[in-house]
Amino acid sequence: MGKRREECCFLKPDQEEVVHLYHTNDLHSHFEEWSSISRFVRQEKQRHKQQGEAAFILDIGDHIDRFHVISEATGGKGNVKLLNEAGYDYVTIGNNEGITLSKKQLAELYEEAKFQVLLANLFEENGSRPSWTKLYDLYTLPNGAVIAFFGLTVAYEAFYSQLGWKVSDPYEALEEVLAEIRHQADAVILLSHLGRNEDEYIAEHYDIDVILGAHTHHLFETGLLVNDTLLCCTGKWGQYVGHVKLQFTKKKLISKQARVIPSKLLGGYTDAGMDQSMRMLQEESEQLMNEPVVELKETLHAHWYEETAFNKMLADSLKEWCDAEIGMLNAGVLLDSLPQGHITRRDIHRICPHPINPCRLLITGKTLREVIIKAHRPQTEQLEIKGLGFRGKVMGKMIYSGLEVTPDDIPGNKLLLKEVLVNGRPLEPERVYSVGTLDMFTFGYIYPELANATEKKYFLPELLRDVLQDTLMKL
Repeated sequence: MGKRREECCFLKPDQEEVVHLYHTNDLHSHFEEWSSISRFVRQEKQRHKQQGEAAFILDIGDHIDRFHVISEATGGKGNVKLLNEAGYDYVTIGNNEGITLSKKQLAELYEEAKFQVLLANLFEENGSRPSWTKLYDLYTLPNGAVIAFFGLTVAYEAFYSQLGWKVSDPYEALEEVLAEIRHQADAVILLSHLGRNEDEYIAEHYDIDVILGAHTHHLFETGLLVNDTLLCCTGKWGQYVGHVKLQFTKKKLISKQARVIPSKLLGGYTDAGMDQSMRMLQEESEQLMNEPVVELKETLHAHWYEETAFNKMLADSLKEWCDAEIGMLNAGVLLDSLPQGHITRRDIHRICPHPINPCRLLITGKTLREVIIKAHRPQTEQLEIKGLGFRGKVMGKMIYSGLEVTPDDIPGNKLLLKEVLVNGRPLEPERVYSVGTLDMFTFGYIYPELANATEKKYFLPELLRDVLQDTLMKL
């Protein structure tokens, strides 16, 4: 449970108090502006302290992204080190911390953290709260006003349960926390890795003063006031730093203002100590990732718009890994070729950086045919994707294993199929087929048909590059 923290030696009941919140979200290990951000928030926190004003630095999740070599090599602990050095006070986790790390990695992630992880809706399988989380935290200002901080993360139950965690409905957790803190607190701050729609719903239905948002990468330049709740969010990738100013008089919150500061306008001034830490982390991570995996006898060629022996091999492996009749993946997941010779973990990570999991689906032949038609459209192959775990450029050609597709030979009619064979037999519209594919296809954005699959099995904590590495080691 949360614990009241008395932060002063004596109270000044009539004194007006000003509190500053500096927040980031969805950095996704884009460290391009991190040194400037670190210098800025630490400098501002010190300046406010000298003025007798409280200041907090908060991150709202998805600080980690395993596309970056530092996050991959250190299991996210490099990110924690950077948060420590930047002076963060509170963080909550996003789905990248929660479901792209193994349970052991997440359980050990914050061992060296100098900040508090606030998370109300994640549990061990036995129902206990993880030792590295806190339900909420209370901070008492010199005039006696109490601020409550707590955090919630998006409930991807299918993923968390397979990793050995229990994630609860965020609204149930929200109500539990509010029942305990609302009578104690004069202001309530929610660190929400739930997304804009959920934040707006919470603002409309619950008594929260400020919601610091994340997950959907939205940007509120001056905040958004919904039912007297101030919603804030800073986009993604450290492009902005959020700043909220709260004013209290006689323990009453009388004013709340929000703004964002573009990181590119921080003057380009970096933190020398942070620069050195990042260089050291990069060098250490590169060394860790230099572990040899295989010696290739010939180059494996990648091509986003053509089937090659390389992408076909990965489709075959995905089919086998998922114990499916069909393997299916987009050629764009392989960002580059692998040259002949010595191949390391770093090489594999470089060409397949996605935090994407293998997935086994059960779908009808009719649905499969609809997906094949859509996948063959030029606009689908050329689609540039952001998010969904994809860290590449474009979708590219769909590559199959156990499936042969013969396009219609009518001139100019490229979107219809003349014949589809599944392991040598004609596709049956009403039959249910097992398909080994990528989890991002099940999220509904690209192929809504697959989001409604009758059965989905996600393979965690394995990522697609684990399948690739296993394949290469068998060559």
